[in-house]
Amino acid sequence: MPEDTPLAPGLYLVATPIGNLGDITLRALDVLRQADRIACEDTRQTQKLLNHFEITTPTVSCHEHNERHRATELIEAIKAGGRVAVVSDAGMPGISDPGSVLAAEAIAAGVPVIPIPGANAALSALIASGLPTAEFVFLGFLPEKAGARRTRIEELAAQPRAAAQTLIFYEAPHRILETLSDIESVWGPALHAVAARELTKLHEEFLRGPVADIRKNLAARDRIRGEFVLLIEAPVGAPGPEGTWEGSAPARESISTRVARLQAEGLDEMDALKRLARELGQSKSELYRELQRERAKRK
Repeated sequence: MPEDTPLAPGLYLVATPIGNLGDITLRALDVLRQADRIACEDTRQTQKLLNHFEITTPTVSCHEHNERHRATELIEAIKAGGRVAVVSDAGMPGISDPGSVLAAEAIAAGVPVIPIPGANAALSALIASGLPTAEFVFLGFLPEKAGARRTRIEELAAQPRAAAQTLIFYEAPHRILETLSDIESVWGPALHAVAARELTKLHEEFLRGPVADIRKNLAARDRIRGEFVLLIEAPVGAPGPEGTWEGSAPARESISTRVARLQAEGLDEMDALKRLARELGQSKSELYRELQRERAKRK
């Protein structure tokens, strides 16, 4: 929209930079300047962006804890002729960030909802990953708790796929090693993966290759910094009995099968779990819980 065109009443979902401030669009700046107010995930974070571009539009908080309550107030303001812009701390509102509840309620109330495109971490990582882009699934953050995360990964692995498909996740630096370890254990160490870190920022980095190699690379570092986009090329085919795969996907062994093989070599169960923990980069207690889950499924 030209800068001299007045902004129509409505709810504007405005994408903001995920790191490099140069990624803001001219249209986004125009909307932020003309809006009556800006609903922010964190007003302090957004104020840095507004100050940089000398934008003085008033802000109001709209985060995961107050979004539904705030929606009523903002929708009434738009019905009265107001223009409200919505931003998250970085990227697209509503994509693993607040904004989707507000948009849904605005639509239900008959209020215009207008997307203002821009930066997005998932798509930015995908196009530079080298993984298939014809078919992909964005899954946001995996569960924080170890058991729930492992279960979710197993559910994803159990889905049959007729074509190559890229799965995209967001992950925090303090959980990335655990997540990579779970993925390696479920899909196997040779699974093709990409870990994108600090996208659009000074220390942007892409780690590409077998998931086991990426995990070892990160595990060798003194400290892991920056938010991650994790992408994996989900194997074609479907899992069969005992964790074997049908189709072109690689085979994967269950923990119980690996333990049984080591016991056949003379190790007891606990020593077998200790060795597997070292080989897989997981804790012994985590592998023991997995072993118990596998045994429970067979009963």
